Amino acid sequence: MNRRSLLCRTGALGVGASLGDDAPPRRKVVVAGGHPGDPEYGCGGTIARCADLGHDVVLLYLNDGVPAGKPKDGVRVAEAGQACEILKARPLFVGQVDGDAVVDRAHYEAFARLLTAEKPDAVFTHWPIDNHADHRAMSLLVYDAWLQMKRSFALFYYEVSSGEDTVQFAPVQYVDVSAVEPRKRRACFAHVSQSPGRFYTLQDQVARMRGIEKGCLQAEGFIRHVQGPGFDLP
Repeated sequence: MNRRSLLCRTGALGVGASLGDDAPPRRKVVVAGGHPGDPEYGCGGTIARCADLGHDVVLLYLNDGVPAGKPKDGVRVAEAGQACEILKARPLFVGQVDGDAVVDRAHYEAFARLLTAEKPDAVFTHWPIDNHADHRAMSLLVYDAWLQMKRSFALFYYEVSSGEDTVQFAPVQYVDVSAVEPRKRRACFAHVSQSPGRFYTLQDQVARMRGIEKGCLQAEGFIRHVQGPGFDLP
């Protein structure tokens, strides 16, 4: 190899290295919700944008959407799988029962072990003031795990069906989801058994309201716990 070829090759490698240095680091993002559909409705746009940045995104569901005494037909698990495929995420289930969430020492410790194994850089979960007991339970489980894990990940709260489920939520950070709204819609409508037309209409109104606050067509709002590490939202 002559000197000129060597210099050209070195220059090419230098450009490549520079481009690689500019790429955002791959992070682990966990979005926790009470039921299949909650993460998708509450922050499906943010999930899509995080996945598009190359982040490893997990949707963590407290239960499979089947109440006690009902047959485990796998319908909602399959719907969650389809929604995650659309959003480029991975589904994971805690294993509790829809409508019968348990929050005690044993469940706190088991949940912390599960979350520790995922090694998240950021976790999104329900705002704790919520009219649904399963949403409140998931929020408490995440918060306790965050404390057990020495506040090692950024902790964000999101809203679902604001005013109907989530109440008294005042976001301080926003993600513009205008461009990925069609994908969020498809992920939510993957939950065919859950009347997505009715629920998505309300969530769409919330996203438009948050968009007005941010200055875009549609946005999702969040509150980050100030005692945790920072995390750059898309």
